[in-house]
Amino acid sequence: MPAVSKLVPEETVFFHCDVQTLMIYVATPRHAFTHIKIHEVLEIPVIVTEQNPKGLGNTIPDIDIPSLGPLLLATIEKGLFSMVTPEVKALLHERPQIKSVVLFGIESHVCVLQSALDFIEAGYNVHVIADGVSSCNKEEIPFALARIRQSGGYITTSESAAFQLQRALFILEYGEACSLIPGDAGLTGFKLFSNVIKEEKDNTVRTSQKLLQHRAVL
Repeated sequence: MPAVSKLVPEETVFFHCDVQTLMIYVATPRHAFTHIKIHEVLEIPVIVTEQNPKGLGNTIPDIDIPSLGPLLLATIEKGLFSMVTPEVKALLHERPQIKSVVLFGIESHVCVLQSALDFIEAGYNVHVIADGVSSCNKEEIPFALARIRQSGGYITTSESAAFQLQRALFILEYGEACSLIPGDAGLTGFKLFSNVIKEEKDNTVRTSQKLLQHRAVL
């Protein structure tokens, strides 16, 4: 039977991969914006990486990284394609409770893929946001996702991952009683979470439709 890996807030870190100003030849994954909002609402920590920022620039200003405050564990410069640098290893070593990493950013077939393989090899449950990655060659995306899945990673969507984390967080905070409230709508914070999902609904639909064109590979 295949292993089941659920996203649990206190065991999860988000990795925001190389969405930089001079990577303009790559279509910025719209859901990179969504997940910054999700971080703030669900209080999930995030690690940001920047590939050779002297040559490729810093994280695009449209993504409001400073707004994360203490949720931002680090912004790490790297020369390797993989995000699994010595600095990242040290941060995770200090947080032994972390079991899952959620990846999104660019490029899917280079930095995201190599990061996913390295995290899987290191024993982490790796969840890649299918509608949160991009490549200069869009045809590469489904093959990169398929390669990650073949290696034991989990391919999910921004909305699916967000709802998993939301449910787990509110059960942790309120106990099983929260399951008695339809859609958790009566819980503090759910309205804010729901608003983020609604704001990004059209983007989610458009990106999912593009991915479904490659369903034979995925």
